[in-house]
Amino acid sequence: MRKPRIFVTRLIPEKGLETLRQESEVEVWPDPFPPPYEALIQKATGVEALLCLLTDKIDSNLMDAIGPQVKVISQMAVGFDNIDVQAATARGIPVGNTPGVLTDTTADFAWALLMSAARRVVEGDKFTRSGKWKTWGPIDFLGPDVTGATLGIIGFGRIGQGLAKRAQGFDMRILYFDRRRNPEAEMKYFAQYAELNTLLREADFVSLHTDLSQETYHFIDDVRFKLMKPSCVLINTARGPVVDPGALYRALFSGTIAYAALDVTEPEPIKSDDPLLKLDNIIIAPHIASASFQTRDKMAMMAAANLIAGLKGERLPNCVNPLVYNS
Repeated sequence: MRKPRIFVTRLIPEKGLETLRQESEVEVWPDPFPPPYEALIQKATGVEALLCLLTDKIDSNLMDAIGPQVKVISQMAVGFDNIDVQAATARGIPVGNTPGVLTDTTADFAWALLMSAARRVVEGDKFTRSGKWKTWGPIDFLGPDVTGATLGIIGFGRIGQGLAKRAQGFDMRILYFDRRRNPEAEMKYFAQYAELNTLLREADFVSLHTDLSQETYHFIDDVRFKLMKPSCVLINTARGPVVDPGALYRALFSGTIAYAALDVTEPEPIKSDDPLLKLDNIIIAPHIASASFQTRDKMAMMAAANLIAGLKGERLPNCVNPLVYNS
């Protein structure tokens, strides 16, 4: 009996591919860069399932090009703003994602960025490698204390709470802002709900953990930067467009805030001539918050499990459009 055909838009960890090969005929895009849109259409046409990443544009035109035989779209990521979920639901296609598995790994990385920015680790490394380190200096590379400082967390979901858990060990005062208050989490992490403007004014560190939507696009802009302390450090491991990059440059260049540490940018990847790259008071990582061996293996396995369930006509273990099962 013929195995169903699937297309995987990038090389993923072998544990996930091995699982897929047991159930289906797998084609993997071989290049390190994501397939161009037209190539994606060509490769996906006629397949029964698609395993994709955040870098792939999955819109209604692509879904129609694939054909009515497609049973499932499985994304190896938590976010899914690259997928037209409404169009998928209208076509009866369940869409899967990989939530929960990267909570601790991403919170770890957000904390690593916070500590690296506060203690200017990247600047110090560059200084040493360039041969400039000639002696110990009593006023060199000074930064703010983390212990006892005020941490402002915007978006108090699983990752935001994970950051709060780590901050407890440093006796930080924890403020959070979210669309909904979470009294249980407040008690668990000794966190205090604050209105957004209050959080921005009082926090020594502001860490972003919100999703990307029309409401959060360029959520941190010139106006909100001006509310922050001149000594404030901004951390973003959420989505690049949550921060207005032009406003961020102006805030860092003018000293409106002291430092920023990013795992995500707008656009992504950041362009080589972006003015942010000329600043010393910023760390920019290439979207690697979930990049641990264990987490990426788990993400690949979850994406494979969603895809296989869809091929079998079963409910996806992690489905972002459960309304598809009502039709």
